[in-house]
This record gives sequence, structure tokens and C-alpha cells, in this order.
Amino acid sequence: MTTNYFHDPALAEMAGRVEAGERLSFEDGIRLYRSDDLHGIGRLADIVRRRKHDRATYFNVNRHLNPTNYCYADCKFCSYFVKHNQEGGYTHNLEECLKIAREAHEQGATELHIVGGLNTRLPFSYFTDMLTAIKREFPDLHLKAFTMVELDFFANFYKMSDEEVIEKLRAAGMDSCPGGGAEIFAEETREKICTHKTDGNRWLEMSGKVHRAGLKTNATMLYGHVETIEDRVDHLVRLREQQDRSGGFQCFIPLAFYPPGTQLSHLPGPSGIDSLKTMAVSRLMLDNIDHIKAYWVMLGKKLAQTALHFGANDLDGTITGGGELMESYLVENRSDNEASKEEIIELVREAGFVPVERDTLYRPLHSYAAA
Repeated sequence: MTTNYFHDPALAEMAGRVEAGERLSFEDGIRLYRSDDLHGIGRLADIVRRRKHDRATYFNVNRHLNPTNYCYADCKFCSYFVKHNQEGGYTHNLEECLKIAREAHEQGATELHIVGGLNTRLPFSYFTDMLTAIKREFPDLHLKAFTMVELDFFANFYKMSDEEVIEKLRAAGMDSCPGGGAEIFAEETREKICTHKTDGNRWLEMSGKVHRAGLKTNATMLYGHVETIEDRVDHLVRLREQQDRSGGFQCFIPLAFYPPGTQLSHLPGPSGIDSLKTMAVSRLMLDNIDHIKAYWVMLGKKLAQTALHFGANDLDGTITGGGELMESYLVENRSDNEASKEEIIELVREAGFVPVERDTLYRPLHSYAAA
């Protein structure tokens, strides 16, 4: 690559190391964030993206199930949770959960994404019975269930070891875990936004235990609230270090904070430029995590398309209905909480990439011709 492509000399210096596949440092991550050469940062991330995946861009057909929105954690960035003494709370019974799973199966979903609030009035059997019932009726439906925060809550609240929690859920039907709850690892910042929640070190520790049990997980970072760029790069480096140790992270998803309806509604949230830069820096720093997701629900479909040129190689999925949590942070049309398979395929093609339908474990199911 010619170094005169870059307006920022720091990126020109970094380009050779990126092309050689060298690991970038914390200081490199800060320099990337401080650079105003957005096209140059995107170009570097696109080199890595194409080296790993060429033009393939993944998606799946999935549905969300949020069993309960009662939660004691009181996270300031969340507009989904409800306290037990407030109106608007719900807990789906088993039949309601099965109905959502049945609809997902009928719509061709290969994955049910199950996350919810930390509800102190449910027995542990509520969760195992739910998994068992869904898996019994729909054995081919992959159950991506429970964040590290939920697993930590289960262990503490129900007085079980981490390993016992993981094994009981896996025996009931849990096939993998989503990446939520990571938020931002830096403790001073984390205490400002989710003081009652699992801390960063514990989130990473639980991820390692899930990986050692043979299950894959994802990882996330919530950005655009009160965190600094140093917090963001620290978060990426700590994820990278955990991946070196346990190797079970499949995908990283930068989550753009959406302020309306939260206790941080006075904040503007991230700009489109910030989101594209965060996508690119994530791709460049996380050399040992294969996939970077442009989560269209929080980015919006058009910006998610653009993010495919800034390091992302996944658009998540169709996310057909049934997800009250997901609906709470849609950034575009608040009723536009779905994308058909055909729409996803067209979004990818229009961006110049090749759509590949996958299962949850990134095994290709069907590749569609480019436009």
C-alpha cells in the first residue's frame, strides 16, 4: 500500500504493520481514535476485513425472546428494565415462550436469542424448563441464551458454582451465549452507568468458564455515553487478552448507545463518524476475533451498510419480532424492527459484498451471488 494514501502520518506508519498482520498496541488504538483521517482508518480496517473474509458478509435468520423485563440492576443506559413495584413489567410463561419459538421456527429461523432482566422472583427452574421445552419441540433451533451478567446472577442468587450453572443450562438446551452485558470494562466508568451490575473482570472470567465448557460466545462494547477513548481501547485490549486465554469469542459487536428513554437521555449518543471509527478500530485491534458485526438495529440499516467498508463482515440477522429489549433501542423507525432475508441480501449486495446466510456458529448455509 502506498503511504501517500493517508493524510495522517501515524496511519501511514501503521499501514505496513497492518499489512504484515502485526498486533497493534494500546497506544496504536488511541492514535487511531484521535486521527481525523476517517477514510484512512477505514482503509486499514478494510484490509483486515478482506484478508479474513474477502467479500463475504454474514447474516442469519433469527428471533429474539426476552422472557422477563423485571430487573434489579437499574442500568442508567437501559430503557427496557422495570422494577417489581412499577407498571409495565412482564414475565412470559412457558406457553408464551413456546409460542415465540414456534413462530420463529415457522419463519425459518435457525436461532433464538434469549436474554432478559435479572428477575429475583423466579426460580432457576423457570429458565431450565424454558430451554428444555423449546429444545424438545424444536431440536434444530439453536438457543443462544443468557449473557455473562445473567450467568453471574444465576450463580450468586441461586447459590450455585459457575460451572454448575453452565452445565445445568447446557444440559437443558443452551447452545451458546450472546455477548451482552460487557458495556465498558473500565471500573470508574462502569460504576457511573451500571453500579449494581457484574464488573468487567467478572464478565471476562465467566466468559472464560463458558469457553472452557466448550460453548462459544460473543462479546460487545457499549459506546457513546460517558466513556473515554482510553476506556474503549482498554475494553478491546482486555477482550483480546481473554481471547488469547480461552479462544471462545466468535464475534464482536460494538453497540451504539441510544439515549432516548434512559437515565442518560441528556447525552447526544455517538455520531455516525464515531460509529464508523469504532467499527474500524475494533477490527484493527481485535486480531484474534474473526467476526465484527454491524448491528443494524442500533446503527440503522444505512450506516450498517457503510460499516461493511470499515471492517464489519456481519449484519446480524432478520430479527423477526418477539424482542421487547431489541425494540427499546431501535434507532430508525421505531416500528421497523424487522428485516426480511431479501432486504438483508439487498443491503449487502448494494454495498458491494457477497451475502452469506450462516448458522449461529458461522457455518455457511447458503451463499448468494453478488449484484
